[in-house]
Amino acid sequence: MPQLGAERTARLLTPGRAADALADALRAGLDPEGCPRRSALRVPGGGELLLMPAASGGYAGVKIAGVAPGNPARGLPRITGSYLLLDGPTLSPLALLDGAALTALRTPAVSALALRYLAPPGPAGRLVLFGSGPQAYGHLDAVCAERPPAETVVVARDAGRAGELAAYARRRGLPARTGTAADVAGADLVVCCTTAREPLFDGRLVAPDALVVAVGSHEPDARETDTALVRSAAVYVESRAAALREAGDLLIPEAEGAIGAGHISGTLSDLVRGRISRGERPGRPQLFKSVGMAWEDLVVAVALFRAAGANSAT
Repeated sequence: MPQLGAERTARLLTPGRAADALADALRAGLDPEGCPRRSALRVPGGGELLLMPAASGGYAGVKIAGVAPGNPARGLPRITGSYLLLDGPTLSPLALLDGAALTALRTPAVSALALRYLAPPGPAGRLVLFGSGPQAYGHLDAVCAERPPAETVVVARDAGRAGELAAYARRRGLPARTGTAADVAGADLVVCCTTAREPLFDGRLVAPDALVVAVGSHEPDARETDTALVRSAAVYVESRAAALREAGDLLIPEAEGAIGAGHISGTLSDLVRGRISRGERPGRPQLFKSVGMAWEDLVVAVALFRAAGANSAT
């Protein structure tokens, strides 16, 4: 059985090609609303074990992921795990993938797909990127491939790591610097990929035509954006059912009585399949809230498996 490690995963598929695979699956009729729930088990010591199964299009798979908040202090990755890809009809194992590498690819791919439909029109201006971990690097690469910004501003708790990410952006030929949360006031795109449990910035600062992408949390009591932004924005999600179970960015404002479930403007599938478009909610920020779903892991794992086969054939 082939094993696809982190380095090979990065070589086989870009976030843009992974986004193409996600879009193709949605156009082919995959329904994220029917995706199985994520199972979570608290582990003694403060960690969490996640189990994410899915089946579609002749394949099945399951990701077993560990979230260990204490790992960075030990010099280890915060996200660990493996993904087992199976043939659908026989359930025979096809490949074993690095779960952390798969997550680091599929999450920016989902954001890249949302960016294609929700980014403000015209030339890309300022990107404000919250975070300095693997997801921040992955999202910077994905954004640059889709819509290179005129300026990149990195905001992170660790000033040294923020500076390293800004330097990485400059090596890619992008004007980049570190900044503060106040920089969202001049941003066209704000990307949040942190472990924050409280809002990162004042949502009232976000420009009416800007896009905010928040991917850092899948817990109902954690959020990266505030009630002011959620109240004013046109909100898009991967799945209404998943968002209303797991998206603290939406559930906390709802508990405060600020919004209701009907505040969600649409889903990624709605956008890709042309059922709605960005222009239907003009004059307000666009917010895409992602919690990460098992169908996305499966689609990207299949794309990686096929790319590995094609690569071997050549």
